[in-house]
Amino acid sequence: MKPGVCSYCDKPARLVFGTAIYPHRDDLWTKLFWYCAPCDAWVGCHQGTDTPLGRLANAELRGAKQRAHAAFDPLWQRKQVRDGCSKQRARGAGYSWLAKQMGVEPKDCHIGMFDVQQCLRVVEICRSIGASA
Repeated sequence: MKPGVCSYCDKPARLVFGTAIYPHRDDLWTKLFWYCAPCDAWVGCHQGTDTPLGRLANAELRGAKQRAHAAFDPLWQRKQVRDGCSKQRARGAGYSWLAKQMGVEPKDCHIGMFDVQQCLRVVEICRSIGASA
């Protein structure tokens, strides 16, 4: 799944190295990103591929995704420690649980693909369970 065109402006996204987006982060210089310059929207790629980690995100969506991960990741990470399971298993279980909470199919439940409203919902759900976990 390549982004092809930007969902914000319908212009083609281009594949760039991290130097184009993060000139101050030498640890990201060799990583690949899909980038839409007119919208300042980007998404990173899976390690060693040009396959995007999610959808192109502008500043608003990037912030929403960061907040969603900040709320969600500690939950599956606690499961990993508590149950002594692998990162992959704990994260998968976390996303299965989140899919049920959000009323979406597990295959469609990934923060990298969510829009701003879905990310806000993730934060809401995780905060409510995090307070009692």
